[in-house]
Amino acid sequence: MIKKIILFLLFTMYVSFASAAAGRNSVQIKGSDTMVNLVQAWAEQYMELNPEGFVAVTGGGSGTGLSSLISGTCDIAMSSRNIKGKEVALAKQRGVEPFELKVALDGLAVVVNPENPVSNLTIEQLADIFTGRITNWKEVGGKDKKIVLLSREVNSGTHVYFKEHVLRKNDPASQEEFAPSALMLPSSQAIADEVAQNSGAIGYYGMGYISDKHKAIHVALDGASGFIAPTIENVVSGNYPISRPLFFYTNGEPKDPVKKFVDFALSKEGQEIVVKTDFVPIK
Repeated sequence: MIKKIILFLLFTMYVSFASAAAGRNSVQIKGSDTMVNLVQAWAEQYMELNPEGFVAVTGGGSGTGLSSLISGTCDIAMSSRNIKGKEVALAKQRGVEPFELKVALDGLAVVVNPENPVSNLTIEQLADIFTGRITNWKEVGGKDKKIVLLSREVNSGTHVYFKEHVLRKNDPASQEEFAPSALMLPSSQAIADEVAQNSGAIGYYGMGYISDKHKAIHVALDGASGFIAPTIENVVSGNYPISRPLFFYTNGEPKDPVKKFVDFALSKEGQEIVVKTDFVPIK
């Protein structure tokens, strides 16, 4: 009986110690749906390298992540936009000091088949094409050929981003949607494969998928602006119009274990994962 009691006490102490250790090394991350796949990939690799650590990643949107940071229910808020002034004010009222970290860049390439003579399009033209108002390539200087629309599926952050920033032109009141004729494909590779063999197709994906089997469209904000190629340099400089920075927000400068995870995300290995998940590294 005494032996059983001793074993039970030792087991209880072990569980308590393990739970406390896990708590000290855990990181809770919430926010941007666009960033979920990237940050989950970071988390998986980080936990392989640091078996004592635990990183939980959930979406819900940038606003949800920032609200969670302000309420103290997460360690890192993922955000695909800058924190708003009213959010900063609310955070400070609650003793939270939002600290901004740029962790990656988001740049999307619009691509067509190399046989397509169209090379330049404005945001307005892209919006008209993907909503179905423009249906033939001759309407934008191309051949008399039907446009075949390719998009990521609706649960893709890339789909949401393209809709918000191209179709809706960053207007929260806009209700623009992809044309019913758009083919919703499950991956960037699926779009790349279809564009490579379909001379009427147009699609979009992360810039890492660009190859000599596709022609990347140069994009302008409007008719008075220059047409910009989707390159890492143009995304980093902010010149390419379909791009944006992606942020982590923490309560003050990060400290371990949050700092350890952030340092991994910004490391060479972490930034290689950025490229693999169709985003643009900050370095």
